[in-house]
Amino acid sequence: MNSKNLNPNVSVDCVVFGFDNEKLNILLIEQKPINPSIKPQSALPGDLVLEEESLDDAACRVLHELTGLTGIYLRQFKTFGDPNRVRDVKDLAWLQTYREYPQARVITIAYYALVKMNDFSPEASSFADRVYWCDIHNIPPLAFDHNLIAAEGLLTLRREFEAHRIGFELLPKKFTLSHLQRLYEIILDRKFDKRNFRKKILRENILTPLMEKQQGVYHKPARLYQFNLEELQEHTAFNGNPIAI
Repeated sequence: MNSKNLNPNVSVDCVVFGFDNEKLNILLIEQKPINPSIKPQSALPGDLVLEEESLDDAACRVLHELTGLTGIYLRQFKTFGDPNRVRDVKDLAWLQTYREYPQARVITIAYYALVKMNDFSPEASSFADRVYWCDIHNIPPLAFDHNLIAAEGLLTLRREFEAHRIGFELLPKKFTLSHLQRLYEIILDRKFDKRNFRKKILRENILTPLMEKQQGVYHKPARLYQFNLEELQEHTAFNGNPIAI
């Protein structure tokens, strides 16, 4: 891509969440090494915005270019504009390699995305050398202010999770009540009584029980459910619409 078409002062960064039935994960890229003596840094998928491009289009493009992801839930949540976003010499060295104006002040618009992990196989490209999932409790030091952006993304997800009923974006089409409860507990960071949780969630009629059970498990197979999307929309209170890339 011609760097002359890029706005040197505006970028987008994406906090991509995925659930593997046990833990909540975040998608990171490992930057291509710029020097054999410098260990490559991990970062959120992000890049500068094209001059003729909307922010939403930029988020879609960047996420696809760096990870190959398409067709996922994506929502803008915050702007980051600290004038000292670049503090580390490794960050400056990376900018000097990949940016036409490495000293430019960059304001970034952050998005969070939700992914059904089994539906995607992220692939690195552009300046991403590797793409990998990382447990949200074990995020390494990231480039720039990306640890702060990731933390704010998680806080936003926790605030919006129940009101917007977006859990179906993280779960496979068919799931057990135990998987659903585990997702609630991880995102909301609290434990639920099994019986009370099931009574409450079933009373809302947002789930459809299936005549199917788990397969290939060592314990007693549990019944599978799927979301009733029509009922789910009635329980959802969006202020503005997310974009599905």
